[in-house]
Amino acid sequence: MDALNEMVQPVTVPRSLWKTAVTLFKLRVVSLLLLAAFGGAALGALVVESVSLGAWLLLAVTGTLSAGGASAINQYLERERDTHMRRTARRPLATGQIANPGLVLGIGVGMVLLAGTLALAAGNPALAFWVLLGAAIYVGVYTVWLKPRTTLNIVIGGAAGSCAVLSGGAAVGAWNVWGVWLLAALVFVWTPVHFWALAIAYRDDYAAAGFPMLPARVPPLTAARWTTLHTVLTAVCGLALGFWPQVDVWYLLPVGVVTAVLIQRTLILLQNPGQRRAALALFHLSNLYLALVLVVIMLATLWR
Repeated sequence: MDALNEMVQPVTVPRSLWKTAVTLFKLRVVSLLLLAAFGGAALGALVVESVSLGAWLLLAVTGTLSAGGASAINQYLERERDTHMRRTARRPLATGQIANPGLVLGIGVGMVLLAGTLALAAGNPALAFWVLLGAAIYVGVYTVWLKPRTTLNIVIGGAAGSCAVLSGGAAVGAWNVWGVWLLAALVFVWTPVHFWALAIAYRDDYAAAGFPMLPARVPPLTAARWTTLHTVLTAVCGLALGFWPQVDVWYLLPVGVVTAVLIQRTLILLQNPGQRRAALALFHLSNLYLALVLVVIMLATLWR
């Protein structure tokens, strides 16, 4: 353990301001959450049929502020644990590149509050509710409460991603549409597939940091079985969207193909539960799967 800690000791790493921002605010993750929000908005738009450009812009701004701010708060809270994980040891707060962690906390809180304020100022309290709830679940429920305490952390924490979808529906005045909730359910059950695949690949990292992530606390085969269960739930939700009246067979064709590949990658992991390459292959495919589902949903607004 001492050797591992020495290997991942934080070091000051020079980097550009943009690269720091991408890491600190987790902009790659934010981009996927924004895509989820746009997917929810697209499904809502198929029902309400008339959506202003301003609604999409407001969603983009509030979604970026809320998700980015929550990510900054998350890194502030986990800055010490991040030093013990190879995957996170080079983050700017872990390396000491940012000398004032409190500044990051203040910026993060300010971004989240600004997101809610802008939504309220635009006369959309439902949007304000969902963007703030998503941030609260990610920071308060997942990061502070669940992640350090239970192996079920990411199962419940996935609700933060569901809030992104519902915020999209709220942006166009259709958060209570059945299809929007089904997409929110898809993101909820997809999240453990995504995170557990990554956690299987970095099992030792999570154990070293003291996080009770499921793959770090159970045998690899057990973790792979739980991942398989959520892959099945993901496939069911993803395909079920194709039977919603506002979506049609043109959705099912590409999504059916990527669903088959997702299941195949999961079965490979199930057959090789301790193999890092198989876990990472599923992790990367899970990103592609969700992105494709969301893009096809947004394209549906063009052909419907």
